[in-house]
Amino acid sequence: MDGRPNVVFDMGNVLMTFDGPYFARCFTDSDDDARLLHAALFGRPEWALLDAGAIGHDTMRRVAEAHLPLRLHAALHACLEHWPERSEPIIPVCDLVARLKRAGAGAYLLSNASTRIDLQLAGCPAYPLMDGRVVSGFERVMKPDPAIYLLLCGRYGLDPARCLFVDDNADNCRGAEVAGMRAHRFDGDAAALEDAVEAFLGAWGMGLR
Repeated sequence: MDGRPNVVFDMGNVLMTFDGPYFARCFTDSDDDARLLHAALFGRPEWALLDAGAIGHDTMRRVAEAHLPLRLHAALHACLEHWPERSEPIIPVCDLVARLKRAGAGAYLLSNASTRIDLQLAGCPAYPLMDGRVVSGFERVMKPDPAIYLLLCGRYGLDPARCLFVDDNADNCRGAEVAGMRAHRFDGDAAALEDAVEAFLGAWGMGLR
């Protein structure tokens, strides 16, 4: 069992931006077309099934095509293939991961994401520092199911009581707490996150500062 304190990070809107309307606008020529593309792709309930590993990207493409005029199919294909390149690192959080590692704590990734997650993580400076990851699309179980948090702990020998989970979604934070972890909901306030991590590490005689 790993005796270190560990911080477990979500990816979307914690380590990397996820903004469906913005991504859709990158591949269309008007706000109206962007709204149509977003609704047909990121706004569909099937998007969650993609992250769950229940459907593949070809199925997601066909579903989205059925909800778009033919003139937007090329934009859809480009968006589905290349939106991860438009995701940007959230630098204060990525910097926090580096500081955690220097302090001797563990850092892990736990994300509801598809099997193409590595396309997005290619732009994440914190990812090479991570001690491990669990991704819903590969495991076919999703947050906030407590099973996915316990899967991470079992795979890497972590004690849930020594883990702080960071996510932008309140339900996912509650799932972590059910699994025995502490949790912090990240709302974009990097200073508040740093304070939460500092307090967590302090319980184990460690610190960032």
